[in-house]
Amino acid sequence: MTTPESTTAPTDATATKVAAIIYNPVKVDLDALRESVERSASDAGWAESLWFETSVDDVGQGVTAEAIAAGVDLVIAAGGDGTVRAVSEGLRGSGIPLALLPSGTGNLLARNLDLTLNDLPGSVITAFTGTDKAIDLGVIDIERADHSRDRHVFVVMAGMGIDAKMIKNTDDDLKAKAGWAAYVDAIVKSLRDPDELHLRFRIDDEPQTRATVHTVIIGNCGSLPANILLLPDAVVDDGLFDLMFMRPGGILGWIRIWAKVAWVNGVLRRTKAGKALAGKQKDDGELRYGTAKRFVARLSKPEEIELDGDGFGKAVAINTWIEPGALTVRVPAAAE
Repeated sequence: MTTPESTTAPTDATATKVAAIIYNPVKVDLDALRESVERSASDAGWAESLWFETSVDDVGQGVTAEAIAAGVDLVIAAGGDGTVRAVSEGLRGSGIPLALLPSGTGNLLARNLDLTLNDLPGSVITAFTGTDKAIDLGVIDIERADHSRDRHVFVVMAGMGIDAKMIKNTDDDLKAKAGWAAYVDAIVKSLRDPDELHLRFRIDDEPQTRATVHTVIIGNCGSLPANILLLPDAVVDDGLFDLMFMRPGGILGWIRIWAKVAWVNGVLRRTKAGKALAGKQKDDGELRYGTAKRFVARLSKPEEIELDGDGFGKAVAINTWIEPGALTVRVPAAAE
């Protein structure tokens, strides 16, 4: 169990607000972070913050529970997407706001909330002076080949198929040095994989159906790094998932999908004029979209699954649903 460096919440009624900083020591410059937090907390009239360090054995859920038990008013996550996801899992339904200090290669939730990515002092100021925004959480039960089940949350998206295989094939050392460029080799390896997903699935209360696809994406948000808008209609607080099913016809099919995602979604749909030119989101034989509050699927064999860019092993079945407004995020006041 991690012991916070400041263990006693203040009792002075004039300075009762206290923040917990949950940080990944691999991802942050602790000295710079501490200096910025202490300055901004003092300027905002907050009490001394509590500090919790994540570890291999506790990537965020356990220390978040400790922070909640300490009665904090705000949790600040300083780390990569894995830290944000784990802290969000711990905060689920608590009503305690989460502030993001983007770090790492992805920053997926921060990107989808249009937060500034490379401004530590500004992000810390927002943590103590911003406003609160309720967003949806994805909750997923994953069934394993041994019939065991584990429950997690995701704030951005869950996926099976090429994206999960890509993450599995990514060299962690290269990722740390080269960032998202490290995924290029992993993408090539994944595209060579001929396996498809054979699944039976149900969307909400619709009849069960069968499908053979290359990739399934279940998204709460739509934007990825490199200006990729994977799910153009995804909204973080609309109470719905956006679904994407990919089944390209060979290499030309992948080229067509990439053109649609990179050009139509990534460029045209980001402007008012471009949206009018692109028209409504359309399905075709290689790329299908949908929305849901619940998605249940069973696969013909164990398949890799990822949550918010991290691999979560293999699943034989999933049951995932949206929980509207289950996470409160601190954003700049002007962004509300």
